[in-house]
Amino acid sequence: MASLETEAEQEPLLGSRTSGSREWNVIETEEHYKSRWRSIRILYLTMFLSSVGFSIVIMSIWPYLQKIDPTADASFLGWVIASFSIGQMVASPMFGLWSNYRPRKEPLFVSIFISVAANCLYAYVHVPASHNKYYMLVARGLVGFGAGNVAVVRSYIAGATSLQERTSAMANTSACQALGFILGPVFQTCFALIGEKGVTWDAVDLQINMYTAPVLLGACLGVLNIILILTILREHRVDDSGRQCKSINFEEANTDEVQIPQGNIDQVAVVATNILFFVVLFIFALFETIVTPLTMDMYAWTREQAVLYGGIILAALGIEAVLIFMGVKLLSKKIGERAVLLGGLTIVWVGFFILLPWGNQFPKIQWEDLHNNSIPSATFGEIIINFWKSSREDHYEEPTGCPVEQAWCLYTPVIHLAQFLTSALLVGIGYPACNVMSYTLYSKILGPKPQGVYMGWLTASGSGARILGPVFISQVYTYWGPRWAFSLVCGIVILTITLLGAVYKRLIAFSVRHGRIQESAS
Repeated sequence: MASLETEAEQEPLLGSRTSGSREWNVIETEEHYKSRWRSIRILYLTMFLSSVGFSIVIMSIWPYLQKIDPTADASFLGWVIASFSIGQMVASPMFGLWSNYRPRKEPLFVSIFISVAANCLYAYVHVPASHNKYYMLVARGLVGFGAGNVAVVRSYIAGATSLQERTSAMANTSACQALGFILGPVFQTCFALIGEKGVTWDAVDLQINMYTAPVLLGACLGVLNIILILTILREHRVDDSGRQCKSINFEEANTDEVQIPQGNIDQVAVVATNILFFVVLFIFALFETIVTPLTMDMYAWTREQAVLYGGIILAALGIEAVLIFMGVKLLSKKIGERAVLLGGLTIVWVGFFILLPWGNQFPKIQWEDLHNNSIPSATFGEIIINFWKSSREDHYEEPTGCPVEQAWCLYTPVIHLAQFLTSALLVGIGYPACNVMSYTLYSKILGPKPQGVYMGWLTASGSGARILGPVFISQVYTYWGPRWAFSLVCGIVILTITLLGAVYKRLIAFSVRHGRIQESAS
């Protein structure tokens, strides 16, 4: 018997098939088929925009935070970034439960509206006379709360596809989410050309610059998304064989509906997959967070250079991710989702191991910030030379280099640009592969039952990772430096690979576990 998981990978990247074709010999009208896939594609877009909402300001949060509130430090940056995920972690189970009993349009509309309003608030955080950093914290938290609709999207797509279609559909969904995370900074890079000053719309006291333009774009896209959901999205639900099932979400009754198959879900596999997904999102969140501070410290880039060059690097990773998504769908047909997940984690470990600092070359220090501090590693002549150079530069030029307040700057070797780019390349390979396979396996483990709450918990798990990832890397990097930070990351990935090995045989589809379908992919 041919593997159903293998056949599922024949689904094209955007889920389209020849009109009238049907798997499992299930009778489905052409109108129903087109409506089902139109709805799924609308939710692909929703997933993409949700993740773009997180990453579109990642590269500019730090310089913008410094500009609107000089009292903010790198530690507070971690909390600002993490606030998005705190909001998402709180909202995901709520929206997931809501979607189990009511039409999905309701939680989707409410969540996207919240995100649009929060993006508008972010554009005005410079207006208050004080405590601006806390307004930014609230704005990002509300954007994250709106992004809790990820659980609704995952639940809908899992329930609207047969087991044959599931791998491809979930892979496409993960691809849209991951592309949003990776390509969001590309939009920021484009807006970097506007500059910090930009233009001001006096009538509404709105500054349109490289920091606010991305969120205003996000608000406009959110409005478009709401319109598409209200006009195109329809409720569909099928079982593992592709037959339409009864659901409280249905807007229309159907005499061909069948009951949902019964059976227990493997809770050990569910918990293990949540942990695996947590680590995958943890790794990418901390990597994306550290790009700007790391490049400013190691390569003496200015704020604008860090936003521009960092965005270009992540844009290249976005192109790489598209190739990876295509590749892992083909590769999983040969070796299975579990093996691809294991390989992705291994590649991520290699990427962070390469990022460890070595050698005897040290980063440039921000000499302008020195007062009465003595630095044993610098001679008096070197201090005079650097002071002479700084006095010849533009008086208004911002200080660059590794801040002397970070004591590790004085004794930690520089991370060479080639190291950083190689690491980014490998993380860009491992993260998309792990992201796709984690969600695909999770969806298959849950089976045809309503997945709203379970998807809510998985989304909350990923949100928790994006909370702890930025906080972890900001704290460890600021006080202990990159050597300790990336060594700890390598240790975490090794523990995760060990966990995957322990539960490897349990990560199988619900129907396979209950003997309804044969599994041939390993």
